[in-house]
Amino acid sequence: MAKDYSVFDIVGPNMIGPSSSHTAGAARIGKMAFKIAEEKIVDVKFYLHGSFAETYRGHGTDRALLGGILGFEPDDVRIRNSFDIAKENGINFEFIKFDLGEDAHPNTVRIDMTLESGKTCSVMGASIGGGNIKLTEMDGLKLDFNGSKFGCVVEIMDKPGSISKVVKILGEANKNISSVYTDKSDRLDYIFITIETDEVIEKEIIQSIRECNVVEKIIVLNKF
Repeated sequence: MAKDYSVFDIVGPNMIGPSSSHTAGAARIGKMAFKIAEEKIVDVKFYLHGSFAETYRGHGTDRALLGGILGFEPDDVRIRNSFDIAKENGINFEFIKFDLGEDAHPNTVRIDMTLESGKTCSVMGASIGGGNIKLTEMDGLKLDFNGSKFGCVVEIMDKPGSISKVVKILGEANKNISSVYTDKSDRLDYIFITIETDEVIEKEIIQSIRECNVVEKIIVLNKF
């Protein structure tokens, strides 16, 4: 009887696929979504755009994305079995061909997650070549985060002095801020600030920001 082979069988156990854009980059996007979720994911839908949508099965993009959601690094051989591992962990998953708009990079995916607590989280990112990725949206917030810096997104009260409180915490911790930009939250009286730093932001500093009385939530965007 003929055997069906996947790209993972053909290229051997030390590689996850034939294309850094479609496999390594996809795994990194999934891993970032996993980190941003910050809790167990029970359901995930991958909305695949452009060439991702057309070739995701043949290039192993589906297994790589799901492997990232499971917390696997791009070179983790368990990615070959990510479908089975996800099912064993009670994670429902679906891959959907979808037009994310003419401005979206051809290798773009939107990942919609339902978490164990019942909360939802959405991340959109693009694999831009050579295994490099860019996050372009998070929960409707537009981003342009390429992972060259450390960073965080903070939802804070939209009132005078709020941003300076967060910046002061980072300054007192001797963190050099390379950029700060803002966007309006869907919630009235709140804004998002995205801060990029030259150094890693340790957990203790994140906790200090989280405890600030003007902060609603903070999400860490690690350098990748």
